[in-house]
Amino acid sequence: MSASAKKQSIYEPDQEGLYFPRPPVFSTVAEERQHRRERLAAVCRIFARYKFEYGFAGHVTVRDPEHPGLFWTNPFGMSMSRVKASDMILVDHVGKVVEGTWAVNQAGFVLHSAIHEENPDIIASCHAHTVNGMAWAALGRPLDPITQTACGFFGHQAVITEEAGAVVVERGAGFAVAKAFGDSKVAIHQNHGLFSVGRHSIDEAAWWFIALERACEIQLKAEATGSPLKLVAPEKAAHSAKHLATPFMGWLHFQPIYDWIIRTDPDLVD
Repeated sequence: MSASAKKQSIYEPDQEGLYFPRPPVFSTVAEERQHRRERLAAVCRIFARYKFEYGFAGHVTVRDPEHPGLFWTNPFGMSMSRVKASDMILVDHVGKVVEGTWAVNQAGFVLHSAIHEENPDIIASCHAHTVNGMAWAALGRPLDPITQTACGFFGHQAVITEEAGAVVVERGAGFAVAKAFGDSKVAIHQNHGLFSVGRHSIDEAAWWFIALERACEIQLKAEATGSPLKLVAPEKAAHSAKHLATPFMGWLHFQPIYDWIIRTDPDLVD
């Protein structure tokens, strides 16, 4: 990297001639669309490997790059462990399938569509009924800055109490949840579970979800010891968040995981 180039991360090397991952640049809309579908399929496979899958309760979405009012999502009833890029369905804001042959999770999509519609800057969203996420959501409070991982969410997490514990099937209820999301990149929906969003990529949204689930697990285990938690000072937590909470860092963290899944599951990009 040249001395004049601006770094996107403190992890970028100063030394010239070294490979360092960077987000792709697309020459056509079709190329970008295929990329998003493939990454969406990869996220599904990864969520299944991480045991985030719980029956049909889990869904990921990404905007179509040409038609921002349409979203690609995983098909209802198909295991995330076998989803391919070609299986993705294209859905509008009201849940009508405009491309594909599988149904959409209507209850789940009410929340996702509202989040996207209420926040035009959001490119992708992830939700799953994970063990640690659901356990922490039952407490109805934000995570504390007790680790570097948790500091990545300092000032960037929302606790949503609207429609807590209810199966959201009405669009009005979906928008109540979406409005409470605000500028956060993750949300803890009380008595329900975790949500994450990406404002630049599906990679980013997937990493925030993975990291949030891990942070919930860590705090649950730490509190289970019965010892007082040692919190990171607010100014230090904010400093860590400044470096860890950027869209590029979310994208960057996801790359080794994608590298792993594309080698173990090459069929996902059929």
